[in-house]
Amino acid sequence: MHIMRNSRGKVVPQNFPRTMSMFQKAAEQGNATAQFNVGMMHYEGQGVPQDNAEAKHWFQRAGGQGHADAQFVLGWMHDHSEGVRQDPDEAVRWYRLAAEQGHAPAQYNLGLMYYERQDVPSDYGKARHWVRMAAEQGHAAAQFVVAVMHYEAKGMAQDSVEAVHWLKRAAEQGYVEAQYNLGLMYLAGEGTPQDYSEARRWFQLAAEQGYAAAQYNLGVMHGKGKGVRQDSVEALRWYRLAAKQGDADSQFNVGLMFLKGRGVSQDSAEALRWIRLATDQGHAKAQYRLGLMNYIGEGVPQNRTEALRWYRLAAKQGHPVAQFNLGMMHYNGLGVPQDYSGARRWIRPAADQGLVEAQFRLATMSVMGEGAPQDSAEALRWFRIAADQGHAGAQFNLGLMYVKGLGVPQDRVLAHMWMNLAASHSSERWERYADQRDIVAEEMSPAQIAEAQERAIEWRRKTWSEIRDGFE
Repeated sequence: MHIMRNSRGKVVPQNFPRTMSMFQKAAEQGNATAQFNVGMMHYEGQGVPQDNAEAKHWFQRAGGQGHADAQFVLGWMHDHSEGVRQDPDEAVRWYRLAAEQGHAPAQYNLGLMYYERQDVPSDYGKARHWVRMAAEQGHAAAQFVVAVMHYEAKGMAQDSVEAVHWLKRAAEQGYVEAQYNLGLMYLAGEGTPQDYSEARRWFQLAAEQGYAAAQYNLGVMHGKGKGVRQDSVEALRWYRLAAKQGDADSQFNVGLMFLKGRGVSQDSAEALRWIRLATDQGHAKAQYRLGLMNYIGEGVPQNRTEALRWYRLAAKQGHPVAQFNLGMMHYNGLGVPQDYSGARRWIRPAADQGLVEAQFRLATMSVMGEGAPQDSAEALRWFRIAADQGHAGAQFNLGLMYVKGLGVPQDRVLAHMWMNLAASHSSERWERYADQRDIVAEEMSPAQIAEAQERAIEWRRKTWSEIRDGFE
């Protein structure tokens, strides 16, 4: 746009005073290309003082003659309030004039105004029309937006395969956001067969352009050995590149690697520095980890008041383990007066998020009437939820409730089943669980015992894969 051309379209050497004189004469004689170039020289301050008002004057003269580049620049000026009051309607008018001549950047910008602007009525149909026209001319940013519209079903049918097609076209032109998102599609197997090697390749191309999210994902892939040989040193290298750009997830991971000595010599001070950088950005996992470090004295002097503070910050953001740990500090009176109601207030949201230890603790508190009136039905509900996740203590206590008929009709078959499952865990309490199961069995017929055993086998068959995935 800033390259000067004469009326025949040839590039003009940029001797600005001479060039300005030449273009000025042609512009005053009505040559649209010269008028555009005079406008550009005023717009960019080349050979003359920068002057948006004078630039606008010459762009309007050129645009009035149908000069597409001038029309596009006028659209841009009204769009971005450069030298004129921001006016979305004028921006649309000038963009459209250029777009109707096949000007790809104008088509793209016009499509975006219908797609994502607050000050222009949203119209996905028009957005699709103009962005697609620009994309088909090879406009990389437009190709990326077409991919997004297909993926998010905005103005187009949801179609991950088509999204991948357009991402590839943009990515192959070096469009960094397309490279990164194409990597995500290969990583997840959306719109294309899952392929970690291809995901890594596209992440690498984006990462080499300095795209922090791609650098982070490369760190994850090298750290876990997905699509590449596991290499903690290489993982750390990519994490640090993203961390230096302020990526909080990467800052946290760099901190963990220094804390654990993965890919680098263990260094608690350096770990603390990186984790604090992440906490400064409100990173919930980093806040939780700093709470834990203060609680156990890892890399910092033990300080339960500080632990409580960091757990609370993470808990307020919904971090389930922070919520549970904060609840247990209230439960045990560590760093804060013992308070069962306060404990329940924090343990409950962790349980609602599926944290099995929180579910088990909430069940035992309901049995004991801690922080709320004793409630066998509530205890039964939480024991069952935790038991279904494979928690041995919950399975055993659920068995006890069936033995005693607490909150549920007495049922020795179910009691035996749950105690049998609890005893099958490699737990320091397995002998106790087995002993209690055998006591229950003394009051059961052989047929009832066989039924209970068969139910336990069936439960394992249905749920073992889910439990295994949950503990990975």
